[in-house]
Amino acid sequence: MPGRSGNGAVTRNTLRQQIADALRDEVLAGRLQPGQEFTVKEIAEQYGVSATPVREALVDLSAQGLLEADQHRGFRVHEYSFEDFRGIIEARSLVIDGMFQALDSGHQGYQELDDPRTAAAVAGVRRRGEEAQRAAAAGDLTVLIGYDLRFWRELSNLFGNPYLGDFLHRLRVQSWVCTVQHLRRLSDLRGHLWSGHTELVDALAEHDTKSARSIVAAYNADALSLIERLAAG
Repeated sequence: MPGRSGNGAVTRNTLRQQIADALRDEVLAGRLQPGQEFTVKEIAEQYGVSATPVREALVDLSAQGLLEADQHRGFRVHEYSFEDFRGIIEARSLVIDGMFQALDSGHQGYQELDDPRTAAAVAGVRRRGEEAQRAAAAGDLTVLIGYDLRFWRELSNLFGNPYLGDFLHRLRVQSWVCTVQHLRRLSDLRGHLWSGHTELVDALAEHDTKSARSIVAAYNADALSLIERLAAG
């Protein structure tokens, strides 16, 4: 029956996304380590589901650069080098600067702050930034990652280009995957985690892209310095 087929497809796709999200969170939490191997069967048994949505979820994560597929051994968590991290930061910077250029040119985004819906969206982004800053100050990496990803996703949405937002989100997930393996070796993360979220929002709300660029540049430089130092042991 057409109706049943459609509902089944939706259910499977939803399950596929749920599994992909859960595994991504396992990687970000450090419970799945770089280089760790597993099979479709193992994940299906872990979550009590059939192999098909698991296989699809793992393929999705491989396409996002978080996993590597091995024809004979299943999948393994991708191992990023410091040079990979540098490349991701450079790519991330280009995307973010494209957002700032759009603001400079008055193309989309913050120039409509007088619109109540836009103002409410900006306020929501700022609240997300406040939560991220609290987590950073407390050294709570897991909570910070969740709020940081939501912060940048919602911030990029203000610029009206969903493709840009999706690409930036992918890069930010990859950059977190690169860093968590190093950051979780520190016993106390207080003072090591970026907490400039609200400062960035406030600068953009004022159309001050010069300050926004400086904030992001300092953030990137500090991140590269920290991870290079930790990667060197």
